[in-house]
Amino acid sequence: MFLVDRSALGEQAANAFKDTRMENLQTFADTFGIKELEEQTPDTDTAVQIATIQGMVQRLLYSAENTAPPTIDQYDCIIVDECHRGYLLDRELSDTEMTFRGYEDYISKYRRVLDYFDAYKIGLTATPALHTSQIFGIPIYTYSYREAVIDGYLVDYEPPIQIHTELSTNGIAWKVGEEVKVYDARNNQIDLFTTPDEINLNIEDFNRKVITESFNRVVCEYLAQELDPASRQKTLIFCVNDAHADLVVDLLKKAFVASYGSVDDDAVIKITGAADKPLQQIRRYKNERQPNIAVTVDLLTTGIDVPEICNLVFLRRVNSRILFDQMMGRATRLCEALKKEAFRVFDAVQIFEAIGEITAMQPVVVDPKISFSQLTQELSNVTDDEARSVVRDQFIAKLQRKKRHLSEQTSQDFETLAGMPPDAFIQKLRAMPLTEVADWFTQNPDLGEILDRKGQSIAPPLFISDHEDKLHSIARGYGNAQKPEDYLNGFTAFYPPPQQRHSCLDDRIDPPTRTHPQTTA
Repeated sequence: MFLVDRSALGEQAANAFKDTRMENLQTFADTFGIKELEEQTPDTDTAVQIATIQGMVQRLLYSAENTAPPTIDQYDCIIVDECHRGYLLDRELSDTEMTFRGYEDYISKYRRVLDYFDAYKIGLTATPALHTSQIFGIPIYTYSYREAVIDGYLVDYEPPIQIHTELSTNGIAWKVGEEVKVYDARNNQIDLFTTPDEINLNIEDFNRKVITESFNRVVCEYLAQELDPASRQKTLIFCVNDAHADLVVDLLKKAFVASYGSVDDDAVIKITGAADKPLQQIRRYKNERQPNIAVTVDLLTTGIDVPEICNLVFLRRVNSRILFDQMMGRATRLCEALKKEAFRVFDAVQIFEAIGEITAMQPVVVDPKISFSQLTQELSNVTDDEARSVVRDQFIAKLQRKKRHLSEQTSQDFETLAGMPPDAFIQKLRAMPLTEVADWFTQNPDLGEILDRKGQSIAPPLFISDHEDKLHSIARGYGNAQKPEDYLNGFTAFYPPPQQRHSCLDDRIDPPTRTHPQTTA
C-alpha cells in the first residue's frame, strides 16, 4: 500500500507509476497492476494499492455495518509518503499521565492505522521530526538536499531577492485618537473606532492582523517587472489565507496589464482548498502552459511535483522550519525542457531572517483537544501529587491561552464561580497546595464547563490600513540571517544518539504485536 494524506498526492503517485518504465519498456503499472484511490478493495491481480490515511481510518475504525475491515496481513509493505505530516497528530504520553490517561486518549488515528497492519512500514520525507522517528524509528537512509544538488538530481536556489517597501521596513502605526477601520468578520462589515492607545504592526502582522492593499500592490507591481506570465517558467506564490490569495491574484493581474498591456485571465489563478475544483486546477498547473502563476496558501506546500516552477514568492511568514523547507522544495525539481539551472526566491516578508533555528520546545498541553472539563475532573479524581501537578500545569497553560478570548458573559460567569478574574485565579492555583487544588475543583466542578463554551469567543480585530506604500529597496541575500543549513544535516545533528534519547512512546506502551520493523527513509 502506498499511503498518502491528500488525494492530489495519491493521483500524482499513480501517474508516476504509470510513467515509470520497467523491463521490456513496460510501465510499473502495467507490470504490477495498481488500485487507485477510488478503488478501495485490493485483489490478487494487483500488487499495489494507493490509499489516503483518511480513507483507511474510515475503513478500519468506522467501517460500515456488515462491511469487514481489511485483515491485518492484507499488505506485505506499507510506504507512507510525506510521513512527517503524521507528527502533528500524534501525542506523547508522559509516564505520569500514563497513570490516569489511556492509550486511546493520545495515540492518533494515524498511528493506529499503521499499528494495525502486520507489515513493513517505510516512511518517506525530506523533513523528519522527532515524532516521525518515534513512529518509524531512526532514519535508515538520508540523502540531503545539498548532496542531491551536488550530484545533479536537484537544482539550487540563488540568494533570495529581498523586497523592502516603506511599510514593511517601518511598520504600520496609528497614533492615540486616530480613527481606524476594523473589519467585523461576524457581521461582514467595516467599523470605525478611535484608538485609545497607539497601535504598531510590523511585517509579521501584514495580512494576518491588518489588511494592507498598498503593500501587496507595491510587491505585485515589482513582481510584474520580474515575471513573464507568458513564459514556460512557472511561479508559486504563498499567501496568508484565502482572502489574501484573492487580493494578490487581483492585484497581480492589474500589475501585468499595466506592464504588458494585457494578460490571459488563466495566467494567474488561486489554488487553495476554497478554490473551485482544486484537484483539477493542480492538474492544469502541472500539465498545461496556463496557468503560469499559482497563488496558494497551504494546498501546494507539500509533495506537489511541478518541475517547471522556477520562482517562489513568500508573502507569508511561517513558524515551522519543516513547512518552510517543504515550501522551498516545490522549486527544486530538475526540468530539462527549460534547461533549469537554479530557481529564484522573492522574499517580501523577511522569512529568511524569521525562520530561525530548529527548536526542541515542547508544549505543556500536548493534546490541544483536551477539555477543561476533563482536566477539572482529573484534578478531583487523581490521588497522586505528581499527577495532580501535571494536570494543574496543563489547566493553567490552557487557561493562559483561553483567557484572552473569553466573551463578556463567560468572563462574568467565570468570576462569579471562581470569585476572581482569570489572572488572579491562575496565581491562586500556583500558590495552593495540591490537596487544596483537588478539594477546590471537587467543590466547583462547573468551572470546566464554563471554559469549554464555544461560539462566544471574540475574534481578534482585523485592521484595514489606508497607509500608502512604495518600494524602498531590493537586495540579494539573506538579510541579517545566514543561509539556512541543510535540513537533514541539521536534523541529524540535532537528533541525539539512541543511548542519549529518552524512551519514546513505544517504550512505554505495549503496541499491537509487530513481526516486521518500521523504518523511515
